[in-house]
Amino acid sequence: MSTMTAEQALFLLQNVYLGSLKNESRITKKVLEAVPAGKCEHRPDPISKSAIELARHIAVAENRFLETVINGVFDASASALPDTVKTPQEVAAWYEQRFAKNFDALARLSGDQLVKMVDFRGLFERPAVTFVVLGLHHTIHHRGQLSSYLRCMGAKVPSIYGESYDDAQARKAAGG
Repeated sequence: MSTMTAEQALFLLQNVYLGSLKNESRITKKVLEAVPAGKCEHRPDPISKSAIELARHIAVAENRFLETVINGVFDASASALPDTVKTPQEVAAWYEQRFAKNFDALARLSGDQLVKMVDFRGLFERPAVTFVVLGLHHTIHHRGQLSSYLRCMGAKVPSIYGESYDDAQARKAAGG
């Protein structure tokens, strides 16, 4: 990997990553909120995570990746959900609050902070800013898993990239 300059890292963060992060976080919150509280233990297969396990993983991991950039170190124990956060609504609210705090901190980082090399579990080292995209891809992957659970649980699937069937039906019913 060629060396990234502080200026390049700052450009990427401010002109590419921050806008995508903000948009994706709105979608993630909608998917987390769509999980029916009474069906949290749903799993499509015995080896799959339950819906609430997946929701909790998404909320924690995305914030962990952002905190990796902010703190310049990958800490596998960071961003743990408090034991009081149990329902999908509580997970979504915790996610939104933690994300907002981390987003603000991320937006204030210097180029030098963004190019600090960060070790990921001994597997590879990359400039801190690249963990924004790693986290984003991780979230999108697991959010897709969770959204595929929704209809099976009797929930409505929110619009993710383009209007969902359920949102289109709601719009038509409202006369739109």
